[in-house]
Amino acid sequence: MSRPMPPPDSAWPRIPVADWSATRDTLQLMTQVVGKIRMAHTPVMSHWWNVVLHVSSRGLTTGLIPYGSRGFTMEFDFIEPRLVVTTTTGESRSIPLRERPIADFYRDVMATLDDLDLRTDIWTMPVEIPDAIPFDVDHEHSAYDADAAHRFWLALVQMNRVFDEFRSRYVGKVSPSHFFWGACDLAVTRFSGRPAPKHPGGAPNCGPHVMWEAYSHEVSSAGYWPGPDGEGSFYSYAYPEPDGFRSARVGPDAASFDESLGEFLLPYTAVREAADPDAALLEFLESTYVAAADAGGWDRSALER
Repeated sequence: MSRPMPPPDSAWPRIPVADWSATRDTLQLMTQVVGKIRMAHTPVMSHWWNVVLHVSSRGLTTGLIPYGSRGFTMEFDFIEPRLVVTTTTGESRSIPLRERPIADFYRDVMATLDDLDLRTDIWTMPVEIPDAIPFDVDHEHSAYDADAAHRFWLALVQMNRVFDEFRSRYVGKVSPSHFFWGACDLAVTRFSGRPAPKHPGGAPNCGPHVMWEAYSHEVSSAGYWPGPDGEGSFYSYAYPEPDGFRSARVGPDAASFDESLGEFLLPYTAVREAADPDAALLEFLESTYVAAADAGGWDRSALER
């Protein structure tokens, strides 16, 4: 059943982590299954941009995935809770998004691909998740609240719009606004153009080459992660972190530097409750970028619009 859109004054929905953390964890694993399918059929592009998902008018989409002379898309539809697989030859199948073990979801996704003659093999171990359970034997993660997932997507719609405004102000290399299923975050990244020192790696179930590719060049990266508490947080960090970055003054007032994470954080709640949420988020994105660029000696006059 289609869900009505919220009125304009509630464009930034409430998304308390405590209310949907179990669903969030299940959804993250679902996106990893789909993201790994995309990864299996696409060549590695800059910083793994070939594996990400993108915010769409109904949820999260892979975009077109090549498969021989054909292609297909996979889209999480959060309006009518389902995963839709559509081919360039006009075939379509859908899989309900509902409460059930990840093992069952994985089985149904693979069976659907087989039915469409899109057979795909993936490594079934989740990445960037401590103590992960392979998809095909995971009967622990089963929670799914469709309304919570819908609100999360509505929040991503707002973030994506602001992230694109932030992107538009930069003429240097800048990533799309995209969803990384490894950490379940929507992110946007600006680059100085200079190579970075080799990243030390260390993410669970990720070989060092993963982070070497992701952080091959100097970045100021920002995004939103739905955790660990409150309503999640916007974040911003620099790699490599230049001297003086963490002591820089950034805005708005609710933003602060988290020493344990090595990132600036801004609670989603502070943005949602701001008189002008877009302006509050843009202030955070711009001020933390300036902190990274100034401390790192970036050529801002050549990189900014």
